[in-house]
Amino acid sequence: MQDAQRCVLDIEASGFGRHSYPIEIGYVREDGQAWCSLVRPADDWQHWDEQAERVHGIARPVLLQHGRAVAEVARRLNADLAGRTVYCDGWAHDYAWLGLLFEEAGLVPRFKLESVNRLLDDARLARLDAERQQAFAALGIGRHRASSDARALQWALERLAA
Repeated sequence: MQDAQRCVLDIEASGFGRHSYPIEIGYVREDGQAWCSLVRPADDWQHWDEQAERVHGIARPVLLQHGRAVAEVARRLNADLAGRTVYCDGWAHDYAWLGLLFEEAGLVPRFKLESVNRLLDDARLARLDAERQQAFAALGIGRHRASSDARALQWALERLAA
C-alpha cells in the first residue's frame, strides 16, 4: 500500500441473497470526511431477514420513517465520492447492493468500488479482521453501523500500511 489513508465505504443490508437491498450506507473519505444515511426501501424492495436485523440493529419501520430516498442517497454518494476509488471489505455483496441502489435511482456511480483485497498482500489480509476488531476498541465504536464499520476498516488499513 502506497498511501495509508483510503476512502472506505460500508453497506448494511436487509439480508443476504438475491432479493436483499441496501438499508444503510456510510463512508469515510481519505480527508476524514464521513457521511452515513439510512436508505428508505423502494416500493418493490420487500425482502427482510430477521437475522440481519439482529446484526445491524435497524428495524424496517425505522427505514420507512427515517430513511432517505434512494435517489437522494445515490446523488449524495456521487457528489461526495466522484472520481475516487472507494474500498470495501465485502465487495461481492457491496457491489451488488450499490448497483441496485444506483439502478433504482436511474443514475450511474461516478466513483469506482474496489475490494480491500487489492490493497493487501496475503499476510496483511490475514491480519485485517484482528486489526478491525482493535479499531472498534481504540476508536470507542460500540455499534455495528455502516459509518462505524467504514471508520474501523479505514483505521485497520492504515495500521496494516504502517
